Amino acid sequence: MRVLTQIPNHDLKATQEVARLAEQAGFDEIVTAENAHGPFLPLAAAALATEKIQLATAVAIAFPRSPTVMAQMAWDLHKASNGRFRLGLGTQVKPHNERRFGIPWSAPAPRMRDYIGAVRALFHAWETETPLDYQSDTYTLNLMTPNFAPKPTGLPRIPISVSAVGPAMLRLGGEVADGVRLHPFSTRRYLGEVSIARIEEGCARASRTRSDIEVIAGGYGFIGTGPNAEAVARARAYVRYRIAFYCSTRAYWDVLRLHDLVWLGEKVNPLPREGRWNEMAEQIPDELIDLFATVTEYEALPEAIEKRYDGYADSVMLQISADDDVDRLAECVAGIQRIPSAFQSLNNSSGRHNS
Repeated sequence: MRVLTQIPNHDLKATQEVARLAEQAGFDEIVTAENAHGPFLPLAAAALATEKIQLATAVAIAFPRSPTVMAQMAWDLHKASNGRFRLGLGTQVKPHNERRFGIPWSAPAPRMRDYIGAVRALFHAWETETPLDYQSDTYTLNLMTPNFAPKPTGLPRIPISVSAVGPAMLRLGGEVADGVRLHPFSTRRYLGEVSIARIEEGCARASRTRSDIEVIAGGYGFIGTGPNAEAVARARAYVRYRIAFYCSTRAYWDVLRLHDLVWLGEKVNPLPREGRWNEMAEQIPDELIDLFATVTEYEALPEAIEKRYDGYADSVMLQISADDDVDRLAECVAGIQRIPSAFQSLNNSSGRHNS
């Protein structure tokens, strides 16, 4: 199993500090989110501060950027890191696309299919120095003059993963992506009965197997750890708030329905509109925290992660800070990495037509 961590994107010095710590502790990959700050510049800073650890966006919002702009940023990061970059894409929801980014909305799964195809076509044209000719319902790309085409890198191809919540996007990920980044608000039962089942349906459409695709789970805020009871208590308090936050949003209630917990969503749902943010976490019963999250000290974490994710996830994400005990953290990471996973190799993944 691979182990990932998110680095800060608001302060490039802090970015580099945490990136170095993650590499020292043996993490497989560092990722950046797109929130108040963009995901690409911090990864450029991290690439210059590290040597081996992989770098990824988790995720970059796709539709506000043209496929060509996205491909160029990915290409430059891949080259700067000597082939360590992975492109993680997400769609965001309709209000954010229309009202925050100012772009028209359309059905996200078909559009993402076209988007991934376009980005891969650009990668292929640049690496092979052949004409660009990509036609789809959403994008037509057929102009790439030498002045605007980056030179071939000779590096392995750039893997592309997608974030997925709903059935259509989960199937799409299984069909065309190298990896699927699952939403952190989940349970072991939901992983098996819904997320993995839909991904495998997509794999079957493309004559792929589960071993061809990396499933990334346990996102930010839902695996909490630390070197002592005090740190774990802080992590548990934060996890409680994150559970309440997602319970308040109807888009995530499929998880609650599976466990007959819609009543909890209905209880929390009005609080954000009423500005009662500080009261949200109080609504989450203690006994439900462990249903949605894994929170324990370093030494017990590998066993707890294997119990929750074994057979379903190939990678998990832990959150760390610059003052963590690097030696104990490294032992924890190594323990998680010993957990077997279904994913085998990117060499078997979709996009093999890409260079």
